[in-house]
Amino acid sequence: MTRREMLSLCRNGFGSLAFMGLAGASLASCKPGEQMMGEALGGIQAIPHYAPKAKSVIFLYMDGGVSQVDSFDPKPRLDREHGENPYDKFKVDNTQFNNIGKILKSHWSFKQYGECGMPVSELFPHIATCVDDLALVRSMVSQFPEHTNANYFLHTGIGIQGRPSMGAWVTYGLGTDNEDLPGYVVIDGGLTPPGGLDNFNSGFLPASYQGSVIRAADQPLANIKPLEETTERQMNKLALLNRMDQSLLGKVGEADLIESSIANYELAFRMQASVPEMADLSNETEATKKLYGFDSPSEHTRGYAAQCLLARRLVERGVRFIELTCPRVKADRWDQHSNLKQGHELNAFAVDQPIAGLIKDLKARGLFEQTLIVWAGEFGRTPFAQGVDGRDHNPSAFSIWLAGAGIKGGTIYGATDEYGYRVVENPRSIHDLHATMLHLLGVDHYKLTYHFGGRDIRLTDVHGHVIQEILA
Repeated sequence: MTRREMLSLCRNGFGSLAFMGLAGASLASCKPGEQMMGEALGGIQAIPHYAPKAKSVIFLYMDGGVSQVDSFDPKPRLDREHGENPYDKFKVDNTQFNNIGKILKSHWSFKQYGECGMPVSELFPHIATCVDDLALVRSMVSQFPEHTNANYFLHTGIGIQGRPSMGAWVTYGLGTDNEDLPGYVVIDGGLTPPGGLDNFNSGFLPASYQGSVIRAADQPLANIKPLEETTERQMNKLALLNRMDQSLLGKVGEADLIESSIANYELAFRMQASVPEMADLSNETEATKKLYGFDSPSEHTRGYAAQCLLARRLVERGVRFIELTCPRVKADRWDQHSNLKQGHELNAFAVDQPIAGLIKDLKARGLFEQTLIVWAGEFGRTPFAQGVDGRDHNPSAFSIWLAGAGIKGGTIYGATDEYGYRVVENPRSIHDLHATMLHLLGVDHYKLTYHFGGRDIRLTDVHGHVIQEILA
């Protein structure tokens, strides 16, 4: 708050300051339409526009672009025309590397699963057991064929650097239910996506809304354990920092970077108590760990299992937005321009069981109905080969799925052509995905705005429609 606001509160006694702290911790209990104190002070109304279905989001980011025709969108015609020239079959667009090979069938067979009969490839035998909880969208399109811009588009709603990520928008709009943990957490699996940490940044929003990157490890964050010999010495250091920051604020006035820095110091101090407990998986039962895949022979599966289990623990503690990045397998991300079979199998084996375990664990604990799970990459892949044994980028069609709070499980929405190359039914953009995610959180994406550069800007820019057909 500004000095003027602080003095205004203090004239009613320092008890009002204490009340501010208590009120800030109970914003989640406000009913839609009620004004909170932060709004009266000029902040955004950190309560939903209407009753939310979801309290938290877990975004399972499939970095690199999963092949839709090898995962959730089977195309028998590729089997029949395998090895034929795609130019004889359909108009072929230029690709990232423009090394156009022959039509390439899937290396994996598909089976129908669940009461809904959703087809899933051999790559995902564990996720296949959860299809009655999934809403599969086969008609996603992107505007960008290259990783960096497509990643910015997926994460921020625009394909250039510098905009706030969706996690930053969510925490800006709704705040957090746990003041001792960040509202937006990125769990680092070992791969930083093309575009770097700007995929998780706060852009022009206050810096306190950017993603906090942690690891699913014994030491989740650097310096999470105090280095000082005594608590008194640490408190003296923090007090000195605070005096220096306050002195600078007194000279320059309101400055987001300084104010956010102060808030981050305070949060970091509280995290030294909360994060070690949150990241300690030793009190989880062996049955729970086995469900996630901690007993897997693959170190990559075990690593992603730790990420998924940590995501569940963060949800339990009221963290608003959690993103999981991919593990660093031998084939790198899902970006198989060659060695498609080996690369996709390694990546799928790493994430399949942990994701299914996460879904089942959330359901068993009564958290599934209040948690939105989103599984998505930045684009799809071509139905013809790049060279002889890979697939190039395809922004014209790809598949994602959603599960959990407010989602109509067992749903298949949208369709691609007989080759899985282009969307032919109900095309949907990243803006529509963002609008749907915000809707389930109780936020009208038209109203979540921030004034910057002379206009009110939102995550969905001037686009976006909620995908009503996949909602329960």
